[in-house]
Amino acid sequence: MKTKRELSSLLRSALSDCAPGLLGVGLFSAVTNLLALTGSLYMLQVYDRVLPSQSVPTLVGLTVGMLGLYAAYGLLDFVRLRLLVRIASRLYRNLHQRAFAISMLLPLKAGREADRLDPLRDLDHLRGFLSGSGPTVIFDAPWIPFYLLVIYMLHPSLGLLATIGALVVVALTAVAEIFGRRPARLTSEAMISQRVLAESGRRNAEVVQAMGLSSRLAGRWSEVVHSYLAYQERLSDIIGGTGSLSKALRMALQSCVLGLGAYLVIGGEASPGVIIASSILLGRALAPVDAAIANWKGFLSTRHSYFQLKATFEAFENPTDPMELPRPQTQLTVERLTVAPPGMPKPTVLDVSFQLSSGAGMAIVGPSGSGKTTLVRALVGAWNPLHGKVRLDGASLDQWNPRSLGCHIGYLPQDVELFDGTVADNISRFGGKSDPKGVLAAARAAGVYSMIMHLPEGFQTRIGEAGRALSAGQRQLIGIARALYGDPFLVVLDEPNSNLDVEGDAALAGAILAVRQRGGIVIVVAHRPSALTNIDQVLVLANGMVRTFGSREEVLASIARPPSSAAHRPSPVIPIQRGVSGHA
Repeated sequence: MKTKRELSSLLRSALSDCAPGLLGVGLFSAVTNLLALTGSLYMLQVYDRVLPSQSVPTLVGLTVGMLGLYAAYGLLDFVRLRLLVRIASRLYRNLHQRAFAISMLLPLKAGREADRLDPLRDLDHLRGFLSGSGPTVIFDAPWIPFYLLVIYMLHPSLGLLATIGALVVVALTAVAEIFGRRPARLTSEAMISQRVLAESGRRNAEVVQAMGLSSRLAGRWSEVVHSYLAYQERLSDIIGGTGSLSKALRMALQSCVLGLGAYLVIGGEASPGVIIASSILLGRALAPVDAAIANWKGFLSTRHSYFQLKATFEAFENPTDPMELPRPQTQLTVERLTVAPPGMPKPTVLDVSFQLSSGAGMAIVGPSGSGKTTLVRALVGAWNPLHGKVRLDGASLDQWNPRSLGCHIGYLPQDVELFDGTVADNISRFGGKSDPKGVLAAARAAGVYSMIMHLPEGFQTRIGEAGRALSAGQRQLIGIARALYGDPFLVVLDEPNSNLDVEGDAALAGAILAVRQRGGIVIVVAHRPSALTNIDQVLVLANGMVRTFGSREEVLASIARPPSSAAHRPSPVIPIQRGVSGHA
């Protein structure tokens, strides 16, 4: 298992992988900054040599040389930008799979806070920064002292004035950083709140339209937007004010350098070319500072994304793949399982223990809010327990390779979620077209083969995002087929018949029986009596704890007794189970 220190270096190691390219950018930056002296040297030679000598050939020679150097400057700068784009792409390729995997885990680990974390967005911000002009500022900034030194070589007084002005401009940049840090953070948080609210509204568009919630959501949206605009305006005022002051100071400083240069020429302490050359050099020296202020919002956003991405990588372990274990065949054991929803401190399932052998079929029943869905999410490994273990043939779920474990578990969640793709893609868990026999077998086992064949393109019918092209019952049946694909050892179905008709109930009962007959284990969360067909054991939950567990006949008989003979049993469970016992 990797330590947190090793995990925190994941982003750093990806950047280190880009080090050769960044070194190349640094070398190109060095050459381009040296070539940036071309203008100053050209003007110095024109004023000090060409004009006094009135030599046209000298002017032509200098001009040709100047144009050649500027051509080399432009070419190297273009190559530098292209190299930065490739470095950004390499960083993205190194980290995008890990960032995507974490984004899939966030809802299972961070709970409600998951909406505020987006490693893919943070990684894209990093890529965008690296592929733009931002890094060139970082590579050019160390050359500021070099240009000031050249000005010192022209005349110490000019160098001193330029140094003082450069320090003032740099100080203004530091002020922008200090005062802009908090508004930048608040702006980012407000932007995230906007995104979360917008996505929530789109996900629940039907409810919003049907219940007339548009105006109320618009009111909430306005509040979030007003906060965002206020923080954005404050940040823009800080950066804009600093930038304007810096620009005015730079222009005044260049004029002062011209004036001081003229004074030195009058006093015979400098040549006329020094006036123009020093002004050009000062402008070049302060160019990185001006560029930094102009791109300060991007710097702040990128820094926030970097530390956010780093913290996210630290929070999610990336363990080495466990050793491959043999396919489970005999037993499911639950040992004192205590589970809480992600991000919530209070557990909703407490100290649950039971054991099922190959060929067993168990129903989990109980009133709403008793912890049934929480329990099954822990059984399939979607939620990590606070305490206790879930074991398949003695091995706890965290000892399995996640990819291998998924092949041995079939899961139908309460809210069936399908993906954009074909029916075959969804049933095969996007395993491609390499196993058509398995897809057909799963469809027949779920009793959905005939329904699929009546779709416009059969198994190749595209169902759209979240399966919008299908009815709720069709989505549920395809979800059951997906759960049965590959003959998993443990099949967990959370309210599998909530949208099924009589034919669907019969297909579900047949699927449960088929799993048990081939030696698998079936666990069904049931509210309707028809889901208990072909089930031999029942676990009753109430307030997150096991109230009764045993054979179907014994449990249903015990909870169907008159209250006088079962006064010790919790009354909230009884009304739910009487309907079940009547069906049985």
